[in-house]
Amino acid sequence: MDELHAFLRLTRVPGLHSGILRPLLQKFASAAGILRAGKPALTAAGTTAAVARHLLAANDPAQLPPLQAALRWLEQPRNTFIAWGSADYPPLLATLRDAPVGLFVRGDPQCLYLPQIAMVGSRNPTSAGRETASAFAAHLARSGLTITSGLALGIDAAAHRGALGVDGRTIAVCGTGLDSVYPREHTALAREIEERGALVSEFPPGTPAVKSNFPRRNRLISGLCLGTLVVEAATRSGSLITASLAADQGREVFAIPGSIHNPLARGCHQLIRQGAKLVETSADIVSELAQLTALLDADSAAGGGVKTQLFDSDGFSSSMLDKDHEILLDALGFDPAGVDVLVGRTGFKADAVASMLLILELEGCIESRPGGLYARKGARDRHGVRF
Repeated sequence: MDELHAFLRLTRVPGLHSGILRPLLQKFASAAGILRAGKPALTAAGTTAAVARHLLAANDPAQLPPLQAALRWLEQPRNTFIAWGSADYPPLLATLRDAPVGLFVRGDPQCLYLPQIAMVGSRNPTSAGRETASAFAAHLARSGLTITSGLALGIDAAAHRGALGVDGRTIAVCGTGLDSVYPREHTALAREIEERGALVSEFPPGTPAVKSNFPRRNRLISGLCLGTLVVEAATRSGSLITASLAADQGREVFAIPGSIHNPLARGCHQLIRQGAKLVETSADIVSELAQLTALLDADSAAGGGVKTQLFDSDGFSSSMLDKDHEILLDALGFDPAGVDVLVGRTGFKADAVASMLLILELEGCIESRPGGLYARKGARDRHGVRF
């Protein structure tokens, strides 16, 4: 049994996650080794009786049809499986104590490495809430952030569409297998997201829309992201669960306030009382992200415990300012310029320029100006006026 087949079997083991998988991989050296181990060896490795029973059942011949279905799905263009512990596994997600055994991805898996902001909210938002979500997503996407949400009705869909409307990147984390779309009315939207980003799920192909899947899905939405923005939410909602998970994961939580007469603003007000950052503009989010400190442990069974610092106390680590960032900073010069101008000066693609501008802004090297322009911090115009 090769590692792909073994990991695909492990994705179907109930309750299995990275916290349980890590010591097993250390003990048995591979996913295939885990599945070859007998009950005495699994028990000796500290596995609970329930997990051991499920691991042994993963070898049952009845598991062959679902395995074959997953393999057929992977044969289709733009379909990918990323195993936990591999170099391709998203580093932020890998820090979770209950990270998924693997990720099924339809679209561009490289999107999972980009800086992301989660946007969540009510499935039945007000018109103003839907417009706010779309506008925030558009501006944040223009700033270089990838918009991550759950493909649900309401705020989720508005966030995805806001990013797509400005040719930004967006990721949909799904609570079903990726061989189907839930809800069905978002089939066309899912195709657009696949083209400009990715659909992601920890659930194997063939997994239906079961209610218990969605809280698990929510931890992935927050876990992939630097922070979570709640637009509209009732006091008891899945959006508040996602925000709570984000806080538990050490990520930033943002909330947009609303009218005291709007019941969908109460969840956001509750979050703000509990310490979420009140935001009125997307610039509030970018400025807060600049203060993030996150030491990501890129430890993997194959990698031997290598830690990679992606952020420091000043925002993005200076080690991320590679030659391309220096070229872009030089191209910016000392007069304000927009993305289109910088694309012309550098020859870089627009989405690459937008992402690098975000990093330079978070580093404190540049600042955004009205009209979609950027300038070096402290720069003055030709009349001596400081920007």
